[in-house]
Order: sequence, then structure tokens, then C-alpha cells
Amino acid sequence: MRVGLMITCINDALFPDTGRSVVRLLRRLGVDVEFPPGQTCCGQPMVNTGYFDEAVPMVRNFVDAFADYDYVVTPSGSCTGSARHQHELVARRSGDPGLVRAVEEVAPRVVELSEFLVDVLGVVDVGAYFPHQVTYHPTCHSLRMLGVGDRPTRLLEAVQGLRLVELPGAEQCCGFGGTFAVKNADTSVAMGFDKARHVLDSGAEVLVAGDNSCLLHIGGLLSRQRSGIRVMHLADVLASTEKDAGQTGATGPAKTEEKLP
Repeated sequence: MRVGLMITCINDALFPDTGRSVVRLLRRLGVDVEFPPGQTCCGQPMVNTGYFDEAVPMVRNFVDAFADYDYVVTPSGSCTGSARHQHELVARRSGDPGLVRAVEEVAPRVVELSEFLVDVLGVVDVGAYFPHQVTYHPTCHSLRMLGVGDRPTRLLEAVQGLRLVELPGAEQCCGFGGTFAVKNADTSVAMGFDKARHVLDSGAEVLVAGDNSCLLHIGGLLSRQRSGIRVMHLADVLASTEKDAGQTGATGPAKTEEKLP
């Protein structure tokens, strides 16, 4: 089985440690994941704002970069949703039958991390250790577009030492929404404050999600409130082991321009 890692723009630029966590986790489970260097943006920002034609080069590059992989794993429900659902729309609009065929071949192989672990590898207990009280935010695309369901929470419940607590209003959007946060900043912030309040009400030490974009938004608001609550990507928690105890901190934007190997 040949597996490629789609790191996503935000992880490559701001959260490279999450990509490293995915690699470390999968290798621990016996999967020799590869990182194709030709990958770039999946094109979702253009599609979400109506620039379908401008997204064509992104989609074309995506199918070229990942054409030879049995599975394309990504730590993002948002970008997985873009590849599985939006790429077909872009390809058909382009009028290029070759691109349509390529998307039809590659798109079904793109899976979000929890889908790959539970459905493809058939594992729930990944050997993680994380002795903290955690709550989970199901991001909009993973919840509504992909339907990942309880896969992430099943993975978290199997982590040794982890105490999973319910997040009030879990299914409510955090308000980030990519360009929505820029074009509708006041609404975005209001929605984010609602989500941050629910996180505080949960009593959790750590907020976990499958998209660092949402964690960037919610985490910023929690930080401004000096809440003391950390935010971490699901991959970072699942990659943690007993030897990491006491050293695992919140994920945050990288302070260097270091890229994934």
C-alpha cells in the first residue's frame, strides 16, 4: 500500500509539527508514508470564493502530485472535502475530459486522518498516551461534508490517560470558514466567542480538532481571554506517547520557515 501525505497549506506554513506527527503516528503503525514535494494548495480558497477557473491549475497539480498513491492522507477535514467534492466541480467546469478522468481516479483515494486510521487500517487504539482532560470540536467539513462521525472521538477515547469530556454545542460552527473570517469578521468573531465559551464550560484542559484552521481561530480567542486552555490537532495527541508526557504543549504557528522533509 502506497500512502502519500497531503500536508495542506496552513500546516505547511504555520503548523509543520502536525505533519511530523502524522508521519510519526503512521510509521508507528507500520505505514511508510511519503511526502510528494510537488504538492501545493488544493484550491479550496479559490472555489469557496467563486473563482473556479483560477482553481483549475491547483486541481491539475493535485492530481499529478498524488496520481501514484493508493491513499492520500491529510490531517484536515476541510481539504479532504475539497478534494473529494469540489475538485470534480472544478474539473467539469474546465471542459478538460482528461482532468475530469484524473479527478475521478484520485479524489476517492483522499481520506481524512481519522478515516484512514479507523476504516483503512482498522485501528482505534494507536498506542497513544496523553494524560489530560480533553474536549473535541468536530469541524464543519469533517462533520457535514465527510461525515466522519465518531471516528475521532473513538480514537481519543482509546488514548491512555486521556479523559474526554463533552463539548456543549459541539456541532455549531466556530466561525472561521476561511475567507469568511476575513469578509465577515464581526460575525466570525461572534461565532468564535460562542465556541470559546463552550470550551470553557466543558472544563477541558485541551481543545482538540481535526483542522488547525479552526484551532487557529478558537485558540486565538481563548488566548486573548487568558483561559489557559491549550489547542492541539488530533494528530498531535495521537502521536503522543508515554515518553512525551510532560513535554506535550499546545500547537502553534511555527517560528521558522522550516518545511516538512
